[in-house]
Formats: sequence, C-alpha cells, structure tokens
Amino acid sequence: MRVTTALPYTDWRACGPAAAQAEADGFDGVTVPELAHDPFIPLAMGALGSSKLELASSVAIAFPRSPMIVANLAWDLAVNSGGRFTLGLGTQVKPHNERRFSVPWISPAPRMTEYVQALRAIWRCWEKGEKLDFKGKFFTFNLMTPEFSPKPSGLPMVPVMIAAVGPEMQKAAARHCDGVRLHGFATRKYVETVVRPLLAAELEKGGRTFDQFEVTGGGFIATGPDEATVQAAAEKIRYRVAFYGSTPAYRGVFDIHGVTDLGVKLHEASRRGEWNTMASLVPDDVLELFCARATYDKLPEAIGRRFGGIADAVGIEFQPGDDARTRRKVLDGLKEIPSPFKGFQTRWTTPT
Repeated sequence: MRVTTALPYTDWRACGPAAAQAEADGFDGVTVPELAHDPFIPLAMGALGSSKLELASSVAIAFPRSPMIVANLAWDLAVNSGGRFTLGLGTQVKPHNERRFSVPWISPAPRMTEYVQALRAIWRCWEKGEKLDFKGKFFTFNLMTPEFSPKPSGLPMVPVMIAAVGPEMQKAAARHCDGVRLHGFATRKYVETVVRPLLAAELEKGGRTFDQFEVTGGGFIATGPDEATVQAAAEKIRYRVAFYGSTPAYRGVFDIHGVTDLGVKLHEASRRGEWNTMASLVPDDVLELFCARATYDKLPEAIGRRFGGIADAVGIEFQPGDDARTRRKVLDGLKEIPSPFKGFQTRWTTPT
C-alpha cells in the first residue's frame, strides 16, 4: 500500500521543508486539497523541496478552470518535478459551481470525461506535435501556435485521477482515467459490494485491470501515539460522518448497513441548522464502519483490516513531536499491506 500525507498548504514557505521531511520519513507522496487555498502552488514548493516524493492535487476543482489552464499547470508541475506529479480533479457540487464559482452545472460526469480527453489532446499536441483539433460537446480546442507550446518533456503523460462519489463518475474514472479518489464517506462493505464491482466491470470494458488503476481512500483514519489522541481524532470523524450523512445523495452508504433512518435524522437536523449537535446522533458502531481507528503501534493492522484489498493508497498525519523512528516504523508497516496496483500505464498514443 502507498501512503501519502498532506502538505501545510496554508504556508508556502513550510511546504518545501515539509516535503523534504515526508520524503525522509518514507512517505510515498504528498497531497494538497483545494479548500480555502489554491492547490497547485504548494505542490510546486513541495516539488522543489524533494527529489523522489510523488505530488498530487487531491483534488483541484475542474469546471471553474479551462482545461487549457489546467493542462499548462499540470505540465509545468510534471516537468519541474521530473514526472512526479499526478493531477487529481473533482467537480464539487452544483451550488458551489453556480454560486461560488459562477460557472454552469451541466452533465457533470460526461463533462468531466470530456475534460480529461481535452487535457490529453492538448498534452499530445505539445509532446508529439499533433495538430490540436479537439471538438466535443462541452469543449473545443483547435488553436495552438509554437509561441504557446511548451517544448516536449520526454516524460510519461501526466496521470489523471478524479474524485468520484456516485456511479456515473466512478464509471467515468474507470473508463477514462488512471485512478479514482473515493470519498471518505464510505465503508468497507460499500466499497467491496458496490464500488469495486462497478469499477471492475468498466475497467474490463477498456481492457484494463486494477494493477493499472489506483484506488485511493474510501474511508477515514483516526490515529495517534495514545488513546486520547485517537479518541479526539475519532470525534472529528464522527462530525464528518454526520455532515456527509445528512446529504440525501450519500444515503446509499447507510442503506446497505440498514441505518437509513440515521440519514433521515441527520438530514432533518441539518435543515434545522443543528450542525454543532448532530454528530451526537452517530453511534459508535456506525462510526467504526467509516474509519480505521488505532494507536500507531496497531495502525497497520487496523488499516489492513479496513482498507486492505480495496484501496491502494491512504493518507495519514503524524502528530507534532512524533519521533522519526516511530514514523518510519508505522510507514514500513503500512507499506507491507498488499495492493493490486502496480503503477500508472500512461500512454502518449491517441486512444481509439
């Protein structure tokens, strides 16, 4: 299993040293989400502070940005890191697209599929000198002059992963991307019985298997050096389960565990604005379904039980002051968990 950690993306100056430390500890990669800050610049700082560490956006919001803009950002991050960058994209939800970003919300899964296809057409233009002539339902790109074309990189094509909650986006990931980032609001049973069979069927249609396709996440992790720290982390996860569980679109996860009524109660609480108290509605047995929970010495066993065989990569955070020996021991244990993923098989050839 591959293990990543997050960069301190609110402080650019801290990103380089943090990446260097993560590399020294033995992490496989670092990630940056898009929340209150841009995800790309911290990754650039992390690239300059490391030499082997993989870098990924987890995830950048796609639709407010033209594919041309993202193609350029991803290209520069890949080139300047020596091919260590993976582009993670997500759609966000309708209200944020329309009201926060002021962009239309149209057919998210087909549009994301076309977005990825457009990225690859642009990259092939730059790397292989193909004429840029991409015309789809949502995007058209047919102008590229030498002045605006980066020099060929000599690197593999940038891998693209997308965040997927529902079945249509999961299908899009399996058919058109190099991996999928599953939502934290997922249980082992849900991933095993719903998500992975769907992904497997779509991968088979494209002549691929899970050894070429990375599955990341699909749950939460609560850990620390002692039980008090683990408990504090678990309470934060309890709130997140309540928050996401209040959304009717996510209720299918509750349904397969026979706790649909909890989703209904959480939705009603959210409509009353009871955000600060609705976590108390999530009982311990439900919380355990969503997370691997253990102190450092037992974490590899807990993550193996919760994520083993269904995820290829997980992200963890250590506490300030944890010693290097502890960090290395935990990471070595996690890396021993078997994973079918063998590496991205990106190709510069035009897909048929």
